[in-house]
Amino acid sequence: MNREKKNAQKMNLIIGTRGSTLALWQARHVAAIIEDSNSGTTVSLTIIKTSGDKMLDTPLSVIGGKGLFTKEIEDALLERRVDIAVHSLKDLPTELPRGLLLAAIMRREDPRDVFVSRDGRDLEDLEPGARIGTSSLRRRAFLLNRYPALEVVPIRGNVDTRLRKIESEDLAGAVVAAAGIVRMGLRDRITSYLDPYVMIPAVGQGALAIECRVNDPQIEAVVNGLHDFGTSRCVLIERAFLQRMGGGCQVPMAAHCVTDGDGVRAVAAVVHPDGSPMLREVYAGRADDPRVGSRLADLLIERGAAAILRSVLQNWEPGPDDGTS
Repeated sequence: MNREKKNAQKMNLIIGTRGSTLALWQARHVAAIIEDSNSGTTVSLTIIKTSGDKMLDTPLSVIGGKGLFTKEIEDALLERRVDIAVHSLKDLPTELPRGLLLAAIMRREDPRDVFVSRDGRDLEDLEPGARIGTSSLRRRAFLLNRYPALEVVPIRGNVDTRLRKIESEDLAGAVVAAAGIVRMGLRDRITSYLDPYVMIPAVGQGALAIECRVNDPQIEAVVNGLHDFGTSRCVLIERAFLQRMGGGCQVPMAAHCVTDGDGVRAVAAVVHPDGSPMLREVYAGRADDPRVGSRLADLLIERGAAAILRSVLQNWEPGPDDGTS
């Protein structure tokens, strides 16, 4: 890493992280950048087991709730047992606990989903009834919408575990996030990359989020160097969409934003868990307009997304439209 080191005060930072192989890779990646960029700063890791890590036998859509993979780490931040937290941004709720802030969003890895096949065949080549594994209700819904003859089964665990389950559970393959596969050095396992305008990625997928306490200027100064403006511009629009939709893991919805010249272009959809009906919308706007995400959500709500959401969540109500995430 050829970065110019800052003449910062010596600090010993503690990163709070989940204990999965991928989470540890991400935390060590962040630690290496911080130490390389800040002379005299040392970084250590504290592993924290979250609610989502403790309930591996239950599909995430059944567990429900927000912050399944973040709450216990955020508690450690607030209690000053750790100094910063490294999250997969897609796991981080749009509303943070009082006293914490999203201090940096790092440059995004490939946001797409990928198909990992057992025998090299792609999704289009599988026979009716072929079993596909996924940990995500969103992926299940999009798969069933596009390939209704497939059987989609829930699988949990870290990246390695899910790939092993292709063999152990007699699956034709699994759909997982490209980012995790790439970061774990398993790119050669990818059979195909799925079109992000068809299999729309989860909000924030592929990006790492750095969370810290408010009014902690020394730590903020260190963390600010990790921030990527281009990634942030897009994923904050995605998170504004999710906030307006009142998003959670019980209902499959997705949004993906990319830069388009001087503006941005975002695609989003709300899908019934069974794959149909599905509503999809594309919206283009200015890159500096924080309301692009909420306007995209409103387009879907106006077209009938509220009915889909209320069929799954009887008490569903849209979230605030304040142009923030």
